Amino acid sequence: MTQEMERIAPALPTDTAGERPGRTIPRAPWMIPMALLVIGFLIYQLPPWAALDPTRSRIPLQNPAHYWLIVGHVFTGTISLVTGVLQVWPRLRITKPKAHRWIGRAYVFLGAVPSGILALVMLPVAYPVGKIGVAMSATLWTGAAILGWIKLRQRRYAAHRQLMLYSIAIMWGQVIWGFMIGMPFVLGWIPGEINFALVIEAARWLGWTANIVLLGWWLNRTRGRRIGGLGGVKA
Repeated sequence: MTQEMERIAPALPTDTAGERPGRTIPRAPWMIPMALLVIGFLIYQLPPWAALDPTRSRIPLQNPAHYWLIVGHVFTGTISLVTGVLQVWPRLRITKPKAHRWIGRAYVFLGAVPSGILALVMLPVAYPVGKIGVAMSATLWTGAAILGWIKLRQRRYAAHRQLMLYSIAIMWGQVIWGFMIGMPFVLGWIPGEINFALVIEAARWLGWTANIVLLGWWLNRTRGRRIGGLGGVKA
């Protein structure tokens, strides 16, 4: 995150654990299932690309450059997934604010921005079905991350938090939920008479749009609560 937050953090009295006295850390029951889903996804998805061998590509390649664009997208996307999970962990944000700031920088500038740009660059040679969904999600994902960073620079911390949550929700919906929608078809669990193009189109849209709606509902429901680790800023 930024130097403005660094000025706030030392002014807050802390105990030996780095937590404000009398302050309880919010429970985060979602952290374990989120982490397990990310780990499972990466175990399945990373090996073919980590080998840096075009013959192991799971995606039909249009030209040699296409493979390396995918590799770049996969590795920057991996940074986004891992740092995104860490950024929504309340304990880390409250007890290790400096780590939270640096992980936030990595999420934006090493993950969301380059990965989203690479996804857009690949559109001309990508599988034709679902292109519009990919283009919209990549644009909104990257845009929300950049705007979230700008709001932080402006010290508009509540807006920063909301935009970053939307960015992570879009990423999560496109990658994880899209993956889970498409995998049953790949594994043969869906009858063959179902149109493959329809499944791909659904995978490119349903996850991230549903996440936006759910996040908007949750933000509205929790409006006015104080945000731990942001100096008493309200949501």
